[in-house]
Parts: sequence; C-alpha cells; structure tokens
Amino acid sequence: MISQNARTVLERRYLIKDEDGKPVETVEGLFRRVAQAIAQPDRLYDKNADTEKTAQAFYDMMTRLEFLPNSPTLMNAGRPLGQLSACFVLPVEDSMEAIFEAIKQAALIHKSGGGTGFSFSRLRRKGSTVNSTGGVASGPISFMKVFNMATEAVKQGGTRRGANMGILRVDHPDIMEFIDCKADSREINNFNISVGLTEAFMNAAEKGEDYDLIDPHTKKAAGRLNARMVFDHIVDAAWRNGEPGIIFLDRLNRDNVVPGQGEIESTNPCGEQPLLPYESCNLGSINLTKMLRETGGACEFDWDKLRATITGAVHFLDNVIDANKYPLEQIDRVTKQTRKIGLGVMGWADSLLMMKIPYNSEEATALGEKLMKFITETGRAESAALAETRGAFPLFEESTLPKETPRRNATVTTIAPTGTLSIIAGCSSGVEPVFGYVFIRNIMDGTEMLEVNPILKAELEKRGLYSEALMKRVAKEGTVAHMKELPEDLRRVFVSAHDISPEDHIRMQAAFQKYTDNAVSKTVNFANSATREDVAQVYSLAFRLGCKGVTIYRDGSRNEQVLNIGKVRKDGAPEPEGRIMPRPRPDTVMGVTERVKIGCGNLYITVNYDDQGICEVFTNTGKAGGCPSQSEATARLVSIALRSGIDVQSIVHQLKGIRCPSTVRQQGLKCTSCPDAIAKTIERVYRRQVELGKWPALPEIPARPNPAPQPGKSFPSGEPAVAGQMHFCPECGAKLEHEGGCVMCRQCGYGKCG
Repeated sequence: MISQNARTVLERRYLIKDEDGKPVETVEGLFRRVAQAIAQPDRLYDKNADTEKTAQAFYDMMTRLEFLPNSPTLMNAGRPLGQLSACFVLPVEDSMEAIFEAIKQAALIHKSGGGTGFSFSRLRRKGSTVNSTGGVASGPISFMKVFNMATEAVKQGGTRRGANMGILRVDHPDIMEFIDCKADSREINNFNISVGLTEAFMNAAEKGEDYDLIDPHTKKAAGRLNARMVFDHIVDAAWRNGEPGIIFLDRLNRDNVVPGQGEIESTNPCGEQPLLPYESCNLGSINLTKMLRETGGACEFDWDKLRATITGAVHFLDNVIDANKYPLEQIDRVTKQTRKIGLGVMGWADSLLMMKIPYNSEEATALGEKLMKFITETGRAESAALAETRGAFPLFEESTLPKETPRRNATVTTIAPTGTLSIIAGCSSGVEPVFGYVFIRNIMDGTEMLEVNPILKAELEKRGLYSEALMKRVAKEGTVAHMKELPEDLRRVFVSAHDISPEDHIRMQAAFQKYTDNAVSKTVNFANSATREDVAQVYSLAFRLGCKGVTIYRDGSRNEQVLNIGKVRKDGAPEPEGRIMPRPRPDTVMGVTERVKIGCGNLYITVNYDDQGICEVFTNTGKAGGCPSQSEATARLVSIALRSGIDVQSIVHQLKGIRCPSTVRQQGLKCTSCPDAIAKTIERVYRRQVELGKWPALPEIPARPNPAPQPGKSFPSGEPAVAGQMHFCPECGAKLEHEGGCVMCRQCGYGKCG
C-alpha cells in the first residue's frame, strides 16, 4: 500500500540509519516501533492492559494509511531521543536574561525536531530607555534576527530543520518595522511572521479610524496610527512576498479553555495551533480517502469507519502525551496540565474528486462543515470516555468546558499541514485543493516518466480519453479546467489550486474552522495577476467568516523581488552600462543530484541546466557535517558565474584540485575538497550532455540571448512548471508548493516549517 515515492521519503527522513547513513529499519519496522512505544502508556492507567492488542490496533491503523501521527512521533517514538511533539510556544520576556534563555530553549527544541512559536510583543519598543544600563533598547526585530541566527546554526545537524513563528501585536509601537522585516527574502528566513490583529483594530480599519499604539514596558499609549493605513501596509507586504500573515488574537483567546493560565499570544510555525507559553501539541491526521465506501456506483463517507478511526486516533494521541520525552521540564509540566491534542485530516481534495464534488462548490463547503463537526464531536466523546478511566486533564475544573462532562484533553481537533505525511499516505495535503494533476519526472538516462493523479487517470481511462499526449499538455498548462475538448462535468470537478477563487479558498477554511477546536492551516493561493485589493478582500472575508488567521501566497511573488535585484536600482534608474549581469534563473530546469563522499561526511551536489547550458549549482551537506556555509558560497558564486557567461572549463579549472586537510587523513576518497567535488560533478554533467550530442565539446559554450520563461518544462525532479512559479527545493531541486501555511516539496518531503 506504500508507494515507491513514499518509501523513498521514509528511507530518507524517517527510518533508523547506521553511522554511514544506511537504513537499518524497514518501513514496516518503523510502524511497529511506533505502535509498540505509543501503546505502553496504557499500563499507567491499567496494570493489566493488553498493550500488545493496542499496539496491533495502532499498527494496523498506520499501515493501512488510515491515520498517521506528526513526523516527530514517526521519527522518534521508541528511540532514545523520544521527543514526539511537532510544535511548542515559548515566552519572550522583556529582559536580556529572559531573551537569551528563550533562545537556548528554542535551540534545544529544534535539536529535538520541534518547531517553535514566539510572540515578541512584550519586548519594549526600539529606542526606549533601558534603566539598568542607561542605554536604549534595540527593539523586537533586532532580537528576532538573533533567534534566526541561532536557528540557522542548529538546523544543520538535525533530521528536521528548525522553524519559527514570530508574532507582533498590531498595537506594538514597532509594528511598521515588523511588517517590512521580511521584504528582503534573505532576512529572518527561519521565521514565518504574522501580525496579531484585534477586533478593535479591524473595526477601526473598516471605518478608517486611528488607534493607539501601546508601549509594552509602560502599558501606556505611545502614539497613534491610522488603522486603514496599517491594514493596507500589511496587505501590500503580503501581496509582495506572502508575508506577514495575520492572526486574530481575540479569537484565539475566545477559545482559550484555561484563561486563568494567561493569554494565548502565539501559534506554532504554520499558524494552526494556538498555545500558551510552554505548551506543546501532538498532532495527527486521518486520511479521508480511506474513509470512503462505494454505494451504487457512487462514493460516500463511511461514517462508522470514520468514527472507529477517530476513536483510535484520540487514544493514540493521548498516549503520545505520556510517552513523550519533552525537551524541557516546564514543557512537560505545562503540557500535561491541559493535555491538548490536535486531530486533523488529509486527503480532503482527493475525497471530493472521488465523490465527484467540485472543491469550489457550496456542496463541498457544506460537506466539509458536516465532516468536521462529526470529527470534533466524536473526538470529544472519546476524550470524555478516556477521562472516565484516566481522569480529566488537571486544569479541567478551572477551564471553560462544561463541568458535567469531564474531558481528558482540553482541545481535540486541529487542521495541520500534512505535506510529508500526505506523501506517505498517497493523498492530497490537509484540506488544500490539488496543486497539480500531472508531473513529469526525468530519469537518469534522459527518458521522461509521467506521474498522473490516479483519480484523474482512472476517470479518463474509464471514459476512453486517456493519452500521454493529453497528460503532457496538462503538465504544461497545470490544469484541465480550460481544455474545452474534455467533458464539462470532468473539468468542473478536477479543479486545481489556481482554478479556485481566493474567496472559495477562504470559505472552505471557514467551513472547517467552525467546528475545529484550535485552528485551520491553509494557504490561499492567488494568481500572479492578483491585485492588492484582492488580498484585502480575502482578509476582510476571513474576518467576517470567523477564521482565526490567514496565510496567502501570490504565485511567483517572492522570486520577483530577487529577480529585480541587479536590474533596476531602488531609485528607479537603470543600471550603468558595461556591467555584466547574470541572466535570470530560468523558470524550468533539468538536473542531476550526486552524493559525494568528502573528508567529513557526504556532500549532495545538484547541477541544473536549461537549453543554454548549466545555470545553477547548489549543495547540501549530509548529517555528518562538512562546511555548509563554504559549500553554499562556492555553489552560489559558481551559479552566478555560469549565468554570466563564464565558460564551464574556466570554473572547473579554478576549483579542481583544491585540497582540504580533512581529505588527507582518509584513504580512497575521489575528491580532495568540497570545491573539488563540485568541479568534478559539473564536469561530469557537462560531458554527459556532450556525449548525448546536446552540447558542444569543452571548452566553449556558445552565447545565446536570454530566452523567455517557458512554463511546462520539467524541474530537476521532473515536476511541471506553473507559470510564474519559481521556487525550488534546496535539497532535491523540485518545485515547492505553498500550502498549509508553509512551503513543502512533494518530491523529497522537504518542508520549510520542518
């Protein structure tokens, strides 16, 4: 039942490996390890509990791909690290000692595979007086950069890269600087950022009124801004590059079940899990495509099977809380006070396809609302049943929950992004629409392999319409919605993310939010041609419909900013004549990734090319270490040189033979340093193309004019281009998808948020 792509992702990221990085665990062994570890807490409440029976039930649920827990649980359950939580929130108090304590705590969490959320709203404004030293405060954004640098240092060695959420209240005096702090995509790049909006601010923005800025140190007014101007500035920044997102703080705290413990100030890195300081949450998702049954030739939900799966999943996630080895004592204590879990879904879009319901229809949103109500009510019922034998969560009596029905868990449901999990499960991600229906993979011998959404393929074959020529056209155009030769009912159902209006994205998010305890992680995808007014309307609609936050992405927007660098100066004047400027990175490339043994581990080198020749090189170090910053610097400079017309032989000549001391100590290495390895990989790729008769022999590369972008060619992984989309996975070179409030790669499982 596990696809080959899923096995590849599991082998690369999840299975136990030996010192040489080779898996020593099977996929089935992984699920057995996890099931047995998570079954053991049953004996904390019943010494005679049949944990083998429970473990088998958990194993069956996972191997049938009906339910999967979050990635840290799959990676670490039953292993010495034992850290099973996906997300944490840490407080950032207004003192130097507290700030750097939070940095240390975040580093420990990132090392263990978790992501962290912070509110920087308690830090005093930039330029305010520091009484203890007589100096002036540098403000929250400067400290965010320190957190970012710490994350950069820690993430090099882990199996999951560290990710952060940074939040600032809209009434903080430094809010305008915060909104613009990621205008340069190279800054604070280990953070997602969101502005914490209040109901009062949104009402003032609607009326065009001014509002007070509050100094967090003195709690007094420190100026006024026009709310509509600030709202428009948030919209403009999000339109430019997708950040900041927004969260509605009053709504997070409206659903805070233990308000006596303080306010909820922040969420995890993808926006969907509001938490109190030092809380963690353990997430898992039900694969909805496995909850369907065929009746009279039509698919519908099997509500009895879904109920049984929900019951087992809640039991599983409650056990995770006890099986977990938390990175900090405070997190252990606070998490167990509320025992929050977050059960969500994946495969929603695929399920709609199987039921022949268009994603962007009223029928779909109504069904989504009905489905989530059923999941939440059933989950709460199981939580209440667990409370009868295990006791309610310790803070239940002071909670806002109905006292007549004690619950084991303060919250039960969350809609999280399921990028890698959905690859393993072989379904669409979370509650997102399908991003693309046809991908083209390049095989090493130069042949192409089509990968078609199995639901679309089955439907086309059933109607006698399937052909490789048609699929290649779908790969090129990214959608079937405008192919007039296909039946209207098929085009109406098989819509992709960019066929769906932003308003329909939000309506679907709101439908699931209505019956979700925590929040819904989802990205509203805009076409590149979308206007700022379009973004503003979506934000306003999300506020009216009861969403707790919004993340948007306008197709191709982030890379537009990068491509503008070097073309036009900030003052709008053209660049001086005579300066050699590298041609823009093409929309579509092909490439090869090699693993090379170096003196201190493995180096993964990707060389990408288009019809003009090699245009890009990037590297990734293996778990053992290496010199990642030096390798990255070399690869970046090589890439710029290649796109500036410098011939390959000159670059290879400069890099080849450079020696590193670490290679001297080891016998049998085929390279003398990282630069030497990069040079040899470039040379091999080039010579291979020469042998195929595609490029001229070394040393000359003919100069050609820059071509216009041509969507529809394949990426290094073979996946199709979408017009204007120019994000590539830093690990495998495949196209990245913006979904679930984050960025992920469906080729190798890479995720920006972990």
